[in-house]
Amino acid sequence: MPRRRDLKLDKYGISKEAYRELRSFCLQYEEKKARLQQLRSIASAPITGMPGKNEPGNPTAKHAEMAVKLSNDIAMIEQSALEASGNLQQYIIQHVTREGATYERLCPPCGRRQFYEYRRMFFYFLWEKMGNAGDVQIGRASCRERV
Repeated sequence: MPRRRDLKLDKYGISKEAYRELRSFCLQYEEKKARLQQLRSIASAPITGMPGKNEPGNPTAKHAEMAVKLSNDIAMIEQSALEASGNLQQYIIQHVTREGATYERLCPPCGRRQFYEYRRMFFYFLWEKMGNAGDVQIGRASCRERV
């Protein structure tokens, strides 16, 4: 696994440790999507007439709750990318959710500096959506400029 440098997001009120938490959350994106797909395709157990294990609780409700949580996590990542970069959403998602998806490999239709600014904005919006909005106000006009 390549060693990645930590982003400095101090001007957004995000510490190094918080950034690492956000990055780890994003790296689980594909896993969350696969698990959600698996939960949505689970069929009931075959009826064989034989006694089965008796689990306490309601497994259907547990699956539904897990599906809602995974769906919300996926939506947070996708919505943050949309807010931060607009039509470059797919590039931002690929960059933050996959190890090794560098700017050079993605070839987005914008400059490097602009792309990395969109990435910083993405992490700020994700931080906000996770309930960590602080006193830091950033210039929203800069993130609204579209390519």
